[in-house]
Amino acid sequence: MSALAHVPTSAGKPAPPPVRRGRNRLLPYLLLLPGAVWLFVFFALPLVQLASASLYDPAGSLSTGYAMTWAFSNYPDALQAYWPQFSRSFLYSAIALVLALLMGYPLAYAIAQKAGRWKNLLLVAVVAPMFTSFLVRTLAWKTILSDNGALVGLLRDVHLLGPDGRLLATPIAVVLGLTYNFLPFLVLPLYASLERLDPRLLEAASDLYASPARAFAKVTLPLSMPGLIAGTLLFFIPATGDYINAELLGTPNEYMIGNVIDSAFLVRLDYPQGAALSFLLMAAILAIVFVYLRRAGTEEVL
Repeated sequence: MSALAHVPTSAGKPAPPPVRRGRNRLLPYLLLLPGAVWLFVFFALPLVQLASASLYDPAGSLSTGYAMTWAFSNYPDALQAYWPQFSRSFLYSAIALVLALLMGYPLAYAIAQKAGRWKNLLLVAVVAPMFTSFLVRTLAWKTILSDNGALVGLLRDVHLLGPDGRLLATPIAVVLGLTYNFLPFLVLPLYASLERLDPRLLEAASDLYASPARAFAKVTLPLSMPGLIAGTLLFFIPATGDYINAELLGTPNEYMIGNVIDSAFLVRLDYPQGAALSFLLMAAILAIVFVYLRRAGTEEVL
């Protein structure tokens, strides 16, 4: 044994044992292992299977079986057949996102900066609808927007709707359903960003003779951008692929691409087309997210 092992430290105590660098180097990977296995089994493998199904022979069926023919033509054929539903999905989601921003941003700001002791209660009120089933919440909107409901009656009385006007089974109903069901996904990230906003920054802007609108544009909005970006993505992505709202609040004329994919897998049993449509939807959403993040100046997020 080396004599250096017995050399006391400056405090008169023996030196600590050497650090096992190999074990410390592996520790982060061991911590990541459970999550990586979960993602591999429940995300990567199904994704590979879905990609494989999208290239099956479209002439096959469950009874006769599907042959792998590398039918890349499934993609342009699916897009050509259902491009109206694709465009409708993104249109409805974009309109719903604008409505959610108009309501959600002031709500998140009020809770974060003005609510005081009522902050926790208001946060519970935002999240409380999510304690019930997504299906139940959408069926409740079906009752609210019904032709004999109080809302339609009020709109007819003030002549915003004609005598035979209706909200249910229209694009308005689908957009309202999307806005309501996914609004908490926008409000909560915004609240998290706005809650950390230092009020002294707004006071400083006021001392420098900035108007409230200019202080918002130069201070509040830039500091809330992380929450705004996260909230818009958390809202837009699931809203685009949703099919429950169009199914319950609309008609086949309002069906989105999610309804077509649901029908392909569960009704028509056309797995190649359903898989191809799923991948086209994922590709379109990823492209939009990539462009959005680049324009927001967050390339490092990718």
